[in-house]
Amino acid sequence: MKAVTNLQGKDDRAFFVERVDIYNRLVQCYAAKIQKAIPDAYLSDDITKEIINIGFISQAKEIGLLKDTLDKDRFDTLISCVGFYLVNRNDALDAILTNIRDASRKVLQKKEKVRRAPTFVDFFCGAGGLSCGFRQAGFKVVLANDIQDVCCETYRYNHPELPDDTVVQGDIKAIINNLEEYIKQPVDMVVGGPPCQGFSSANQQRIIDDPRNELYKYFVKAVEKICPKLVVMENVRGMLPYANQVVEDYHNIRAQKNGKTYHYLAAYKLLNSENFNVAQTRVRLIYVAIRNDVAEQYSIRPEDIYAEIEKSTEKNRVFNLSAALEGIKPLESPRIKHLTDIDDEKTGKKIDVNQYSGNENAYLRLINSNRDIPFVFNHKARYASPTNFEIFSRLQQGEDGTSASIVGIMPYERRKDIFKDKYYRLIADKPCRTITAHLRMDCLSHIHPTQVRTITPREAARVQSFPDDYLFIGAYLKTYMQIGNAVPVLMAKQIATILKKYI
Repeated sequence: MKAVTNLQGKDDRAFFVERVDIYNRLVQCYAAKIQKAIPDAYLSDDITKEIINIGFISQAKEIGLLKDTLDKDRFDTLISCVGFYLVNRNDALDAILTNIRDASRKVLQKKEKVRRAPTFVDFFCGAGGLSCGFRQAGFKVVLANDIQDVCCETYRYNHPELPDDTVVQGDIKAIINNLEEYIKQPVDMVVGGPPCQGFSSANQQRIIDDPRNELYKYFVKAVEKICPKLVVMENVRGMLPYANQVVEDYHNIRAQKNGKTYHYLAAYKLLNSENFNVAQTRVRLIYVAIRNDVAEQYSIRPEDIYAEIEKSTEKNRVFNLSAALEGIKPLESPRIKHLTDIDDEKTGKKIDVNQYSGNENAYLRLINSNRDIPFVFNHKARYASPTNFEIFSRLQQGEDGTSASIVGIMPYERRKDIFKDKYYRLIADKPCRTITAHLRMDCLSHIHPTQVRTITPREAARVQSFPDDYLFIGAYLKTYMQIGNAVPVLMAKQIATILKKYI
C-alpha cells in the first residue's frame, strides 16, 4: 500500500483517500460499538509516529503533504481517530485495523514467509474469490495478478499477510515474460479464469489461435513456464463446445524443469456452486490438469479428481437465498441520484456496526468460519427511479418483466420478449440466481425478495460466500463487478481441499 509520497495520478490518490476513509470509519465504528465518543485531537509526535505505522506517510516531514492531499475535515478526522486509537488501543482494536495498518501487516507477512504450505499462483485473480478459498484450505499465495487496479487494491487489503509486490497489477503478457522477477520459490499450482471472447470462430480455428483469446493463450504459456503439479482453470459454461480444444492445448504442453520434460493430463466438468454449500445456482466450467509425474505417483487422472470432488459434496446442504440474507440490516433505496457513496442510516453505509453476530445460521457460520464479525461492509442500497421503485413494489417473488402486475409501467413493454429478465424479484426459499458482473449496470435482475430495492454489494458477496469482513474497495458500481466476476469462495475451498492431497 502506497504512502502519500508514492502516489501517481488521480487513481492512486483516490485509492489512498479511500484507505484513509476506511481507517477513520473503522475507528468510528469501534468507538460506537463500545459507546465512546471520539474527542478532537491535535497533531503530536505520537500521532505522527502512528500515522507512519499505518503507512500513510513514511517519515514525519511528509505530514504536510498528507494534509495537502486530504481535505481539512478528512485530515482532522484522521488525527482524532489516531488519537483515539492510541488511548484505547487493545488486541480487539488492533485486530480490526490489521488490514489497513502497515505495522500489523508486516508482522503477518513475516509469519507467512516462513509458513510451510502448498503454494499457488492466481492469474486473473480479480477480487480474490479463488484465492480466498484456497487460503482457507491451507494454501499459500506466491503471486496474484490482475489488470484491474481496483481488483488489486481489494486483493491487497484482504490479504494483509502478503507483501504488496506479491499482488501485481498489469498485463499478464508482461508478467509471463519476466516470471523470474515475480516468482522466487517453487509453485505447486496455477489457478485462474482467463477471459475468452473468441468462441464464435472456434469452429473455424483452434480456440488458442483466435487473437481474441490471447489471454487464455498466455495462461497456458504460464503453465508451461511455471510447470506446476496441478492446474485449475475456471470459465463460463459457454466455453463448453470448445472444451476439448482446451484439453488438447494442455496435452500439448511440454514443460521443462530441472532438466526434465513434463506433460499434462487434463479434463473438464460443469460444476454448480449450489452443490458446494453456496446459496446460489452458478454453473461454471472447471478444468483440472495434472502433471504426468504426479498422475503416475498417485495413480490419479483428472476424471478421478472430479469423482472425488463430487463425492465430497454429497453431505453438503443446498442453502436458499434467505440464509444468505439473514442477520443483515434492512435498507431503503435512495430516491435521489448520486448518493450511493454517502453514508446514511436508512440507505446504508460502506462500513457500519454489525447489529448481528454474523453467525445467525449454518450458512453464515460457514462463510464466516464461525467468527463473530463486528462490522458489516459494502451494505449500501442502490438508487431507484420512481418507475423502478413502483416496479419493485408490484413484482412478487419469481416474477419478471412479463408480469401482468407491471403492464403499463414496464419501460421495455414493446420488447419484453427480449428484456423479460431485465426485472426479476428473487425467490427467498430457493438458491439465488447467478450473481454476475452485469449487476454493476443496474441490478434490476436481482430485486430483493422482500424489500423494495435491489440487492446490495454485501448481499451479493454473501451469495458468493465471501466472509462478511471481506471489504471491496473502489467506486460503488465497481464493487458489483468485482463480486460478480469472482469464483464463490466455498466452492474454491472445497476443490482446493481435494487437490491438496496430491501436492
